[in-house]
Amino acid sequence: MIRTVESEAHVSAPVLAAYRYCEAVTGQQARNFAYGIRLLPTPKRRAMSALYALSRRVDDIGDGPLADDVKVARLEDTRRLLARVRDGAVDEDDTDPVAVALTHAAQRFPIPLGGLDELLDGVQMDVRGETYETWDDLKVYCRCVAGAIGRVSLGVFGTEPGARDVERAAEYADTLGLALQLTNILRDVREDAEGGRTYLPADDLAKFGCAAGFSGPTPPQGSDFAGLVHFEVRRARALFAEGYRLLPMLDRRSGACVAAMAGIYRRLLDRIEREPEAVLRGRVSLPGREKAYVAVRGLSGLDTRSATRRTVRRRA
Repeated sequence: MIRTVESEAHVSAPVLAAYRYCEAVTGQQARNFAYGIRLLPTPKRRAMSALYALSRRVDDIGDGPLADDVKVARLEDTRRLLARVRDGAVDEDDTDPVAVALTHAAQRFPIPLGGLDELLDGVQMDVRGETYETWDDLKVYCRCVAGAIGRVSLGVFGTEPGARDVERAAEYADTLGLALQLTNILRDVREDAEGGRTYLPADDLAKFGCAAGFSGPTPPQGSDFAGLVHFEVRRARALFAEGYRLLPMLDRRSGACVAAMAGIYRRLLDRIEREPEAVLRGRVSLPGREKAYVAVRGLSGLDTRSATRRTVRRRA
């Protein structure tokens, strides 16, 4: 079995190799999250890479070209793998490096692995082709695929002793996940439509004349697409504002990681707000230099101090 260890010097070669694999996956595929993860100390960075690698695997099953029955079978295989991880039943020489790394991370940090089962639940909703009538309906999905990841990640970050309102940390991590996911949904609205998926609530689409969907690079005729986007942007901003209350509860480098990841998405939201129709022409993204700037800003603590001031003003 994988041993719980306190010193990096005692991490075995197979476990280190497993972590290196997960870090490679993160570096290659986490186009936004990698900027934040790099700010963490080594043990937390490795643990977050293991979480990302497992999450990436689940997302790839849901988004891939496999038949739905095969996707369901693979998701259930992954659920059984998570059960083995929870039980500590993964050996160091197991052939699955993600399982090896995640087992070690779960022994080192109090990671609530049940959140990864929620991720599987959310991806199964995708496989079933579920749509969402209201924001309350969509929130259920967002909490599975993103809010749960925020809560799982909090197990790696930990909270500062004596932090104010620390009992609400998981709630804020969940809300920040919702903000990130809603930003993703706005960014990918055309790509998702081409894949036959619609995430934005049906009542919002109808309100702004967009019920016909998004099959091309221009909005549906007669619709108020910009109004729809601005409406959803305001919703996402409110979620970010609430979720940022997590930052003062984290240590400096964990707070920097979260601020960097969330900051990149907030800037994406700014771009989408300025030019709503851009999301119908292709994926909106930030240049690497801007992502690096956001990471440096997170490390400086500016976002944490700003969140602290807002919290104090609310109580005044």
